[in-house]
Amino acid sequence: MTKQAVNTNDNVVIQVQNATKAYTIWSSPAARLHGPLLGQVGQMPFLPPSARNLCNRLSHESFRSFHALRNISFSVRQGESVGIIGRNGSGKSTLLQILAGTLAPTGGLVSVNGKVAALLELGSGFNMEFTGRENVEMYSTVLGLSREEIRDKFAEIEAFADIGDFIEQPLKTYSSGMVLRLAFAVQAVVNPDILIVDEAFSVGDEAFQRKCYARIHALQERGGTFLFVSHSAGAVIELCQRAILLEAGELLIDGPPKLVVAKYHKLLFAPAESRAAICQEIRDLNHKGATHMQDLLSVAPAAAAPAKSKAVEEDFHDPGLVPKSTVAYPSRGALIENPQICRSDGRVVNVLTRGEEYIYRYVVKFTEPQRAVRFGMLIKTVSGYELGGATSHTRASSLESVAAGSTVTVEFPFRCSLAPGVYFLNAGVLGSIESEEVFLHRLIDVAMFRVQPEDGLLATAVVDFGIDPRISFRRQGPSLLETQNSQIAYQ
Repeated sequence: MTKQAVNTNDNVVIQVQNATKAYTIWSSPAARLHGPLLGQVGQMPFLPPSARNLCNRLSHESFRSFHALRNISFSVRQGESVGIIGRNGSGKSTLLQILAGTLAPTGGLVSVNGKVAALLELGSGFNMEFTGRENVEMYSTVLGLSREEIRDKFAEIEAFADIGDFIEQPLKTYSSGMVLRLAFAVQAVVNPDILIVDEAFSVGDEAFQRKCYARIHALQERGGTFLFVSHSAGAVIELCQRAILLEAGELLIDGPPKLVVAKYHKLLFAPAESRAAICQEIRDLNHKGATHMQDLLSVAPAAAAPAKSKAVEEDFHDPGLVPKSTVAYPSRGALIENPQICRSDGRVVNVLTRGEEYIYRYVVKFTEPQRAVRFGMLIKTVSGYELGGATSHTRASSLESVAAGSTVTVEFPFRCSLAPGVYFLNAGVLGSIESEEVFLHRLIDVAMFRVQPEDGLLATAVVDFGIDPRISFRRQGPSLLETQNSQIAYQ
């Protein structure tokens, strides 16, 4: 492996070509000693061929190779944010360690151009006997800061970490969350060209997570590159422009986060006997390329709406508003059918009016008896960000049993408090198999709806909180504002 600066004429800052990482797994502690010796003996030319063959065979039987990564290839351009997802043991952390330079690949080429800051595991690079201040100084030096730069930035690091007087205490007295705060504070404040984060945010509280996300957004706005491993699908979709799915050390797909996350979830919850077929399905999609993936995510155009009779359209059903990105999990004894949004009078609609009440409804047919059953729904943006959802029961109050042949109608009433735009719906049914809660069936992006535009709407962003703006000012004499708006309160 060669690690070097890449040619940045096309703004590529990370280039990975056929990267492989293999580990030798010895059959026993003794094999670690005699295996290599037998291999050397098997190369001695003065021994008879039968003896050499025996030594070589015994040497090979004493170990096996485990491939954490298999011929991984991709590139990242300056300013891109890439999420890396996959099941446990898929090679995510190994890949990030290679990119950070803390691990060398067995084969292939990995080229990185720019100052890299990596938060790979809790407390990585810290000495638990040193104080927080001493660790900041030591770690900042490793990242390339001079003594003057460390002194200038220390107050900012201390404020970001927000651990109070513990900054002067040994790290062995810290909680895991405090270690994370200090580690991320150093990484964030040094303003790297490339920031690599491996599932670190789950340790911090919500307020600190928000601070981390804000710092990442600032990195993105100034053109920095961000690589992120996480099991949080929402975080990957929100923070990343691309996502890479790894499975057993293989890169299955590199594409839009929303689509890649959907395929990851399908693989994650599939029965073991179905995974090989699903992996091949994902490989085939990856081979079709980015254009085909974008076509799957495209939003169908709305049909012509009825003529306006007032400032806001009446809700209606648009037959062309059908998602192209639906992903169905394998059925495990239940089937979800006929998902739709209805008015209270039963009229089916998918072009909604802000502020009105609706019902998201679907039918579940059970082909096998099930236990501990509950149902769920989720509303997402076009980018796949999860806005909100609900389950029919808690795990403690789930339906004790449902007989085979049963048909259940599930309804989720909701108020449309969303800004004009297009949104997607999931549907799922959960049950207990061998004391583990699993999806009996799940449909991702099974339906979509549009919230129609509205003249004079003051709400911004995605969710309408029903804010009623008010302003007031002290009268300073006649003004143009006074003649234009009589709703203003004067003091």
